[in-house]
Amino acid sequence: MALGKLWTIAWRDLGRNKRRSLFSILAVALGLALLIVLNGFIAGMVEGALQNSIRLETGHVQLRAASYEEEKTSLQWKDLLDNPQGLTEQANAMDEVKIAAPVLWASGYLNTRDEAVGIRIFGVDTTSGLYQPFREAMVEGEFLDADDRSGILIGKRLADSLELGVGDTVNLAVINSDGQPDESPFTIRGFYSTGVFSYDDSAAFMPLSKAQAFTNTGGRASAVTMLLNEQENAEAVAAALQSPGVSALTWRKLNEVFLVTLDAALSFYVIIYGIVILIVAVIIANTLLMAVFERIREVGILAALGMKGRQISLMFLIEAAILGVAGVLLGNILGSAGVAYLASSGISTGETGAVAADIAIGATMYAKFDPGGMFSLSAWTLIITLLAALYPAWYASRLEPVEALHSF
Repeated sequence: MALGKLWTIAWRDLGRNKRRSLFSILAVALGLALLIVLNGFIAGMVEGALQNSIRLETGHVQLRAASYEEEKTSLQWKDLLDNPQGLTEQANAMDEVKIAAPVLWASGYLNTRDEAVGIRIFGVDTTSGLYQPFREAMVEGEFLDADDRSGILIGKRLADSLELGVGDTVNLAVINSDGQPDESPFTIRGFYSTGVFSYDDSAAFMPLSKAQAFTNTGGRASAVTMLLNEQENAEAVAAALQSPGVSALTWRKLNEVFLVTLDAALSFYVIIYGIVILIVAVIIANTLLMAVFERIREVGILAALGMKGRQISLMFLIEAAILGVAGVLLGNILGSAGVAYLASSGISTGETGAVAADIAIGATMYAKFDPGGMFSLSAWTLIITLLAALYPAWYASRLEPVEALHSF
């Protein structure tokens, strides 16, 4: 029997029980739509956290002293860059570099009259566009001037938790480059709110020159951070700026812990994907088995008229293919609508970002279209749907005409 005729029979059989066929299509569509939305949300969350980290701290490339260890936030002169201004000028002269600026990091304590909290101190070039995200995130007060010798900026969340206001004086304490404790009063010039808890809760900014004087590090810096015009040029720029005693790290290396941790966590979602697809497969298999049982006599007649077992199997596989393709198409439409909504509206993370202090998760997470992921999920859904139809198709092909005709 020609394939066209088998297609006609399969299409007609699906139309006999429209409600069951419709619910089967909806099961495939809703299962796939759920997976597409989940995949898009995860892709958006990962991309958002990575770009937050690059935009607010790591940049695309960093130059550091070869002996510098980020975990120790060392202020010893041997671990710092001796000539950060020269390296910054060299980086800014490259066509691939959008902007570069030196930064000095230090660990310290912010002391108020009632409380003390650990913070990260950022000594930054306040005139550099590299810190435009913080300038735009100002919610109260003013951004720092380059010659401000006693002002700092802190996050709005940190200020609220300590009940501080603009103009208040706080004390900052550090262990300077000589290993000696030092403490000085600073006036709060303003508050910023980036929406990323790891900065809003525990970072304080001051001009680079003041930070160098406060920590007794002279004209040295922890790193020269740069943003590139094209992220893909990071390896080439790092190779060009690498020199004896200076390490050039790309955004991949700088965010390695986050990326590796995330890869391990995402394996959990693969299990969820598999469970949802298997549930859809069971529904399809059940639908086709019910169709087989309802049409045993019809199958017996077709077999008695000469239809071969493989043709009967193919007929049921065509029915599964029709259900699967229709469900996949509808699932892509519903899933895309869900991703589009979450890409524009996002989901508030509440205090989740504060718990994940080492990951730059924003206060709102947005979804992102992932065409590759959508295609992969659609293909797997269709494949599993067809595999689930193999047993009902095989069962129908094994029916003996005589037994089938006498089954009613």
